[in-house]
This record gives sequence, C-alpha cells and structure tokens, in this order.
Amino acid sequence: MLFNSMKNFYWKYLASNRLTALLFIIFPTSMALGTFIESWYSTDTAKIWIYNAWWFELIMFLFVINFAGNIFKYKLIRQDKLAILGLHLSFILILVGAFVTRYIGYEGVMPIREGDSTSKFLSDKTYLTVLVDGEIEGKVFRKKIKKELLLSEHVQNDFEIEQNFKDIKFNISYMNFMENVTEDLVLDPDGDKYIKIVEAIDGTRHNHYIKEGEVSNIHNVLFTLNNPIKGAINIEVIDGEYFLTSPFKGSFLRMADQYSDNVVPEKKENLQFRSLYTISNYQFVIPEPVLRGKFDVVKLDQEQKNLQDLLKVRVGVADEFKEVNLLGGKGFSESKKKISVGPLDFYMSYGSVEMDLPFEIKLNDFIAEKYPGTENSYSSFESKVTVMDNDNFDYRIYMNHVLDHKGYRFFQSSFDPDEKGTILSVNHDKWGTILTYSGYMTLYASMIGIFFLGKTRFKLLSKKIEKIKHQKSLLTLLFLLVSHFSFAQNRFLQVDKVIDYDSIIIADAFPIRQAEKFGSLIIQDLGGRMKPANTFSSELVRKVSKKDEYKGLNSDQVLLSILNGPAVWFNTPIIYLKRGNDSIRKLIGVPKKTKYAPLVSFFDKEGNYKISTQLEKAYRAGIPNQFQKDFIEVDKRVNLLYSALEGKILRIFPVPGNQNNKWVSYPEIQDTNFKGSDSLYVNNVLPLYFQSLRSAKKSGDYTNADNLLESLKGYQKRYGEMILPSDSKIKSEILYNKYDVFKKIFSWYLYTGLLLFLILIVQIFNQKKVFGYLINFFKVVVYLLFALHTAGLIFRAYISGHAPWSDAYESMIYVSWATMLFGILFGRKSNLTLAATTFVVSMILMIAHWNWMDPSIANLQPVLDSYWLMIHVAVIVGSYGPFALSMIIGIVVLFLMLLTNRTNKKIMHLNINELSIVNELSMTVGLIMLTIGNFLGGMWANESWGRYWGWDPKETWALISIMVYAFVIHMRFIPSLRGKWIFNLASVVSFASILMTYFGVNFYLVGLHSYASGDKIITPNFVYYSIAFVVLLATISYYPYKKYYLKLN
Repeated sequence: MLFNSMKNFYWKYLASNRLTALLFIIFPTSMALGTFIESWYSTDTAKIWIYNAWWFELIMFLFVINFAGNIFKYKLIRQDKLAILGLHLSFILILVGAFVTRYIGYEGVMPIREGDSTSKFLSDKTYLTVLVDGEIEGKVFRKKIKKELLLSEHVQNDFEIEQNFKDIKFNISYMNFMENVTEDLVLDPDGDKYIKIVEAIDGTRHNHYIKEGEVSNIHNVLFTLNNPIKGAINIEVIDGEYFLTSPFKGSFLRMADQYSDNVVPEKKENLQFRSLYTISNYQFVIPEPVLRGKFDVVKLDQEQKNLQDLLKVRVGVADEFKEVNLLGGKGFSESKKKISVGPLDFYMSYGSVEMDLPFEIKLNDFIAEKYPGTENSYSSFESKVTVMDNDNFDYRIYMNHVLDHKGYRFFQSSFDPDEKGTILSVNHDKWGTILTYSGYMTLYASMIGIFFLGKTRFKLLSKKIEKIKHQKSLLTLLFLLVSHFSFAQNRFLQVDKVIDYDSIIIADAFPIRQAEKFGSLIIQDLGGRMKPANTFSSELVRKVSKKDEYKGLNSDQVLLSILNGPAVWFNTPIIYLKRGNDSIRKLIGVPKKTKYAPLVSFFDKEGNYKISTQLEKAYRAGIPNQFQKDFIEVDKRVNLLYSALEGKILRIFPVPGNQNNKWVSYPEIQDTNFKGSDSLYVNNVLPLYFQSLRSAKKSGDYTNADNLLESLKGYQKRYGEMILPSDSKIKSEILYNKYDVFKKIFSWYLYTGLLLFLILIVQIFNQKKVFGYLINFFKVVVYLLFALHTAGLIFRAYISGHAPWSDAYESMIYVSWATMLFGILFGRKSNLTLAATTFVVSMILMIAHWNWMDPSIANLQPVLDSYWLMIHVAVIVGSYGPFALSMIIGIVVLFLMLLTNRTNKKIMHLNINELSIVNELSMTVGLIMLTIGNFLGGMWANESWGRYWGWDPKETWALISIMVYAFVIHMRFIPSLRGKWIFNLASVVSFASILMTYFGVNFYLVGLHSYASGDKIITPNFVYYSIAFVVLLATISYYPYKKYYLKLN
C-alpha cells in the first residue's frame, strides 16, 4: 500500500512535466540572482545565499529524480531514442558528479619559493581550528575541534560549538565577522611605544612593530626596543638619539643620497632612518622614530591584495566568558592565538588549514616571460619542479599544462611579485572528475546524434519544412518598416586665423609613397606588441578625428607630418567633439556647433588642462554617466594626439643586449644606456631622415631618405630580429588597416538586407521574372560579403597569431560571422531568413564599432594561449549566431501574425509554419553548440584552474541560457504553453539571456572572464526601447493570432 502510494506520488509529481517546468524556471532564476549578489556583495555571499544553500542542492537532486523518471515515462530506452536517452543520462551524470565533487573532492593552493620543497598545501575552504588543553588528575589532555566555516559580513552569520572536556562543559559562539582587515598600530598619545620595521620579502612589503621592553622574533632574528639583550638587534633611544647594536655584521644603504657603510658587530652606532639594512641575510628599513599607539583591527581598501578577515568569537567555560579576535581567511594559515578560560587553555585560529600530500614538490626554478619591452605584461609563466616520491622526476607546470600525480593535480595559478616563488593550485577530485567527464562525453555524443540517430525532433522538423515548401504557391507577405537615417552635416571650426594651418600641413605633406614606406617601419607598443607604424597612424587618425584621413592626407602622411612639424598640429582642429555635450565646448572656448577642436584649445595660457576637474569626477565614478563618458572619450583623444606629438609612442629603437627586448622612442634615448656607435646612430638617424625628406621634397630625389629608412630597418633587424614580425605579416597588417573591412561591411550588409526585403515584398504583388533575378543577385552579394567577412577574420587571426575571438571586439565580429553562416545555411529553405539574418549581422557589426569596444589587435593573455581557445570560444560564441537568427525570425513571425486577415490567412499560415520550423531548427543548433561549448569550457577550466565549475558569472549565465532555451524547446509538452505565438515570442524574449551572457557579464558583472571585457557602460537607451517594442509587438499580435491561428495549433 505504502509502496503504491509512493509510486503514484513519484509519477504524478516528481516525474511530471509541471515539476520539470517549475525547476527550469526556479533554477536559472536563482542562478541569475546569484550572479548579481556576487557583483553587489561578494562571492561568499552568493555561495551562502544561493549556490551552497540546501534548497539549491534540493533543486539539483529533484532534477536527477525528474530526468530519471522521464527516461521511463517517454520510453527512451530503445534504439530510435538513443540520442534523447543520452541527453538525459548525461545531465544525471553531470549532476551526480557535481555532488561527488562538492562533498568528496577538495582543493587548495601551494606557495613555494625557489629551492624549497614541501608536502603541504593550504585548503580552499576556511575553518575554525581549536585546540583545547586541560589538566585532569595531573595529566595534560588535548582535544581538537575543526569546524568548516563559510562567512560573509553581508549575511547573518551564526554558529555555536558546545562540547565537553572530560566533564567540563565549554562553548564557542559567533560574535562578529569583518572582511578585508588587518591588525595595525592606531596612533594614541596614551598608548605604548613601538618602532616600525618594514621588510620586503617575496617581493611584497610587510610591517612589523617592536614594542618597548619586549623581544620580537622576525624570521628567527631577534629585535628589541629599549631592552637590550645579548644576541638581538637592539634599538635604543638615549636623550632623543637613536642607536642600533647588532650581534652580526652587516651593511646599510641610505636611500636619500645612496650613502652606504658597514654595520660592525656589537658596536653601538647611530640608527639610520629610511635606510636599507642588510643584517644576517635579512633586509629591513626603519622609516620613522618611535610611535605611541595601540593595536586594533583596521578596515582596508578592498582593492588591496592579500587581505585577511576577522572572526570574533566568545569562549565560555561555566560562568566565565572571554572574547577573542582571530585574523585569517582563505589562503592564510595563521599561528594559533591562546586564551585561557577557567581551567582550560584554548589555542584558536581561523583560515585555511594545512593539508598533507603523499609526496613532496620542489621548485627548482620559476620563469616569467614578458611581452617585449614591458615590465608587467606577462606572456607566460611556468614552474620547473621536481616531484620527490619513490621515483623522483622533473616536470614543467605552466598555464594549461597540468601535473597529475597520484590523484592530485597541480596548476599554475600565480606567482610572487619578485618572481622567485610560485603559487600552484592543487585539486583532488578523481571520482567527481570521472563522473562529470563521463557526462560531458555522453552529452557530446548525444547532441551530435540528434542530427543522425533515430526519430529525433530535428529530423522530423527537417522533413516537415520540405513538405511546407511544396505547399507554398505564393511568397510571404511582409510588413517592412524601414528606418530613415539622416546624418547632420557639421562644419569645421570657423574662426578667424592669422595663420592657415591646414594650408601649411598640405603644402608640407610628403608623398604617399614615402609615407607608406615609413608606415611599414616596426614599432613596439606599450603592451609589447610589435606592429607597423601604419597601425598606430591608422588608430591615431580614426580615434582622434573619427575619419580615415585628414584633408586628403592618409594616416601615414598625417603621422609623418606630425613628426616633421608638431607645432603646426597643436593648432590644427582635428580632435572630434561629440555632438550634444556643449559643456566641453564651453570649457575649451569654442563655438557650440564646433565639430573639431585643436589641441591648444584644451590648455590655458599657463598650460593647465581645462577639463581636468570634470575628468577627475568622471574617472572617480564607478560607472560614469553619459556626460562623464563624453569627457573621458575626449580626454583619450587628446592624450593620443599628444603622445604622437611628443613622439614617445614611436618606440622604434631596440636597446642592444636588453634581456626583455625593450625598444625606446627618440625622446627616451637620453635615458637609455646606448654606447659608442649605437649612441651616435640613434641620436642622429631621425633628424637626418626628416632633413633628407625636406630636401627631397624640393629636389624630388628621395634616395637619401630611403637609404636612411632602410638603415633604420637594418638596425631594428640587427638588435631585434627575434621579435620582428615577418614581412608578410607586416604587409597583411597594413592591408588590414587600409581597408578596415569590418567597419565598412556593416553598411553593405545593411543595404543588401533591406533591398532584399523590399524586392521580396514587391514580388508578392508582381511575379515578374526580373524580381527573381534580383533576389538571386542580392543573394550572391550576401555570399560575397560573407566571403569578405571570412577573409577579414582570417587576416586578423594571421596578424595577431591567435584565434580572432579573444576579446570583446573580436568576439562581436565572430558572432556576426557565425550568425551570417547559419543565416546562409537556413536561408536555403527561406529567402526571408537570409534577408533577416543579413540585417541582424549589420546591427551586430554596428554595435561592435561603438565607442566602448576597442578594435585594436592586442597581445593574448596567458590563460588564453591554449588550443582550448580555438575550441571552446569558437563553439560557444558561435552559438550566438543561430540564437540571433531565431530572435529575428520570431519578430518576423509576430509581424506576419499582426498582418493576417481573412484574405491572406492561408498564405500567412504556410509562411508562419515555415518560419517557425526554421526558428526551432536554428534554436536547436544554437542550443547544441551552446551546451557543448559551455561544458567544453568546463573542461578548459579544469585544465587551467583545477575546477570544471566555479559559479563564475560567465559560465553561470551560459548555463542559464541553456536552461532558458531548453525550456522554450520543451514548451510544447505543456498544454498551456503550446502554440506558435508563445513559441516565437519566447524565441525573442529568451535572446535577452544571450545578451546578458555576453554583454551583461562582460560589462556589468565581475568574474574570471575579465579578459573578454570592455569598459564599464551604462545601459544604452535602445535596451529600454527594445523591451517596449517587444511588449507592444507581443500585445498587438496576440489578437489576430487568437482569432485566426489558435484553433489550428
């Protein structure tokens, strides 16, 4: 009886479609909330409230129960349903693997200095560790307590430990928790005397305070203040003078004048403030005289690194209570703080705990490679280690290259600032990884099987659309709203000039051929990337003036003119001023309708920057408003032009013998150690070159100038050959800059897509063959534009040396390419689909060229230097294409419903059916790609950071999108959600999750995917307009749908 009741309950509720739908709504909503909580508060807060909450795990458990029930409910265990069966089993495996990882697996970090070895690492989780000592019948006993804690100052934390120690009851209860704190000296005239000692170890600064009358041990070196003892470094204050006596020999270096001297053992000498002492291989500085104060907890700036947290607890034994502050946290294993309460001694600490390995790791060498000429821009870093076990062996650990030994996996995580130590991530999750990877593999096989195996809905829809094509006798009637774009014409700054600077520039300009030769000269940018000067000149003119040329001069001619006569360009109106912000114009003193301003107008007679006050406020704002953004943008243009006029941006001289392949500009030569003939050459070659150019302009003979330029290229090759790009790459990059393909094809896609729409409409009323020819013609144009788009991506990949989807701009142009690809594939079944896709692609490319995305080619971050970039990012970002296609098809279908009447009902129904099927096919392809791409990203994360899932907002929102689209595809199983109106509306609304996955995460939230981000932005107005548009369209299209189509579904 009970069994039957449970069985009925299971099939009626736990395996029901209603529960599936409910879970598909609650789960992604909870995850979405978690990503915002993480951004608003902290990661730990999101874990406490969402990801680690019991109810969240209950949802995942219910998913497993529900999926298992659906396997039997829909009889999936048969040959023709293998692909669908595999999908359900894969998610069960992934969820079970997640539970195993959560409760059985563990991870942490292992910091090691060069030459050291260790068999311990610090746990990722934090614990309250308590050792309780007490004496019973003359014998000392010890009890150990270790309690896992996940705390946040943004939630109501609470815990209490109640235990017995040999019949003595004691309790430890929570009092308070603070994040990002340190224990520091707070000045107080009534406090104790301390002297501050600053050390620099591991490349970071550490402060120590020596209390008067006490002995302090700092790294096994004893210090005292006014309490001299033998064997310690004694600091004394006698009649206002400071003395130091050391038991060891040493030396000091006075910072102010670089004076140095020896420290004689056991000799009382004057203490040298702000001097670097080296005594017994220990370096320290005493920056200031004795201070009075008291130690207290101090809240620090959250942006500082290596911050600790404070846990305050109350310890009680019988009626006696004491409070204790424990500093620690993740990555800290602090010494235990002693407190005595009643007859018991408590040794307490909060933070990570040391975990043991069954072997040792020795760091032989740490190597950090930097991009040429940079100090902090790292191209790669690796740890050369020896695994000390029964059979020792050497291994290289670097990003995406993991050490796997005895179930433990070691990943290159970070390193010490002095580059003498490494920080490895350690992971132990053998069974969780096996189960999860099994789920991934099953998932990949099943999703590919959807296209080929058994009776899948994808195959059914593909056959169905062919039947509809045969039924169609007329083309779809479309309602097209064509927006009319008009561009206001503005004039250049009109002021009375004593000197016509434009005439001077044009008159003194050098021929295109000579400018292009200079443009092929290699420079090293601030990020260490080696590129032709043409790239900088192109960026300069486009970013400063928003044009490709100036007064008929191309970018290379402009750059050469700037270097030849910078004074003229100070007075030339070339800096673009955005329309609408009159405050900028008023501040710099130009008329309201001025479109371009000269650099000199931004400075007053004393050389003060006129917009500095507004800029300070703008840069201080977390997310600046549009008014502040205008000031930031114009400031970037001013600085870019100024850097060109100053000449420091053109780093064209390689420094001989520099280990980091540093190059310098002409103004930096004096600060660089060039010697002999090299010094003579670099100091004279540029002045001679421009002198030769000026002479050649009169004579027409540029032979001498060409020879000097070739000699400069030869100098670059002599000292910088290892990092010089090939000639073919240089030529390719110059061609890429010249044609600026992605910026231009946006308008070509737009015009082609709109014209194709217009012709399709006209063809409905007029069946002349000419319209068929025109449609084929524009389809060929679309194919050619796509080929050009593809060539642009190939060029960018070849120039950069990596896949062209590593940052925000590149991913946008790749998304537009993927969208067009799927538009062409599905456009074979529907011309309307092709036209709609072409229009969407033009919009994506337009957005890519808005101000908050930088199209410059940059060096690749170390984590992205992996074959996983080619696989994961290509698949997951490529999935946005079919989703965008589904979105635009959904809008078109709603328009067709709106335009339906009794006369065209039959024709419209055929077209709506056709487009709805294409919509679902496209959505299915997108979902397959997004799912595979997301879990491939999990595999990449596991290879890079040691975890395949960490609730990072990017991966979380990708999972949310998967669940949203999976829900949309499965709505047909819920009677109240069946129908083409709700399905097509859902395809439009669900695209918001894709926009959030890409734009929202990259530009609003925080996480590990910062390398894909652009500037923080305010929400553009078009977002609100889009929401209003969708609501309006959905509302007004529902009535005709209800009238003509509802009974047909």
